[in-house]
Amino acid sequence: MDKKVSPPAAEIGPGEFYPVVGVGPHPEPWPSDEHFDPELLAAGDRRNVLDHYRYWKLEAIVADLDKKRHPLEIAIENWQHDLNIGSVVRTANAFNVSRVHIVGKRDWNKRGAMVTDKYLHVMHHPTVADFAQWCRENALPIIGIDNLPISKELEATRLPERCVLFFGQEGAGMSDEAVNICETVLAIRQYGSTRSMNASAAGAIAMYAWAMQHLNPPLPPK
Repeated sequence: MDKKVSPPAAEIGPGEFYPVVGVGPHPEPWPSDEHFDPELLAAGDRRNVLDHYRYWKLEAIVADLDKKRHPLEIAIENWQHDLNIGSVVRTANAFNVSRVHIVGKRDWNKRGAMVTDKYLHVMHHPTVADFAQWCRENALPIIGIDNLPISKELEATRLPERCVLFFGQEGAGMSDEAVNICETVLAIRQYGSTRSMNASAAGAIAMYAWAMQHLNPPLPPK
């Protein structure tokens, strides 16, 4: 019987290990295409990227993603030091949105993004009014995501193919000013005892709802 081979691991403490992500140095001869990074070919590629992008230069990956960006955009209010912003950005990368908007403070907590913001186009707007003006000039509908008395159900709403989903801060939610610029505000139906869910989880659900409407292929016949 073949012996099970464990994935490579790195030591983080006495007797403590975690699996190493990615691949090691590329065997020679190396591929010569322009999009490959010689340093990554030599040292290995430990980034959290699809296998298709292994050993690619960062700018080459961004250029390839730009060819197939989706018309969905994401906006996040940034008034507090919210760890969830990074998680929402990471999810935005997973759905290959065309742009992420940071509304408020320019500096945001990038820890949860896990460097995925490098593969996205991130735009800063100092105020909600500035963001609203940009959306008007670009004919981009603003769809708020928050659990408010005025909210309609996300599950029962047809989302525009081209739109921006606007998220508030964890706990505080969207500011009154942000709510006022939205074409509509949508909430995710809750089935348990809690009134709301984590902002990063809500972001993932809302983006997936958009994808199910605009990207999901039809199911095969039974």
